[in-house]
Amino acid sequence: QVQLVESGGGLVRPGGALRLSCAASGFRSDYYTFAWFRQAPRKEREAVLCINNSDGITYYADSVKGRFTISRDNAKNTVYLQMNSLKPEDTAVYYCAVATNYYCSNYPSDMRTWGQGTQVTVSW
Repeated sequence: QVQLVESGGGLVRPGGALRLSCAASGFRSDYYTFAWFRQAPRKEREAVLCINNSDGITYYADSVKGRFTISRDNAKNTVYLQMNSLKPEDTAVYYCAVATNYYCSNYPSDMRTWGQGTQVTVSW
């Protein structure tokens, strides 16, 4: 069974850091392209970062450039989202997804599998 499970979310103060993990099961993650999306209250789901199966990285949210990075550990079948210098506007539910194709996309409809999401709250 193909499954993605996110972890690592929580409450953090502005300027803090979190690392989100997306553990894949039921398939080999190194064959696939992964993306992180986020959805804030009353807003549409937006793509944040993507890593393709050649480890090429695409940033979709200009606001996270220089602060967020995406990486993968194929031995652990896991993709990570490292978030530094967090801001209150980063507060959202963060979702990991596997793309249907091997190229990156910022469209939710181009994703074949989603995790359940993990809440990130940046607040004093």
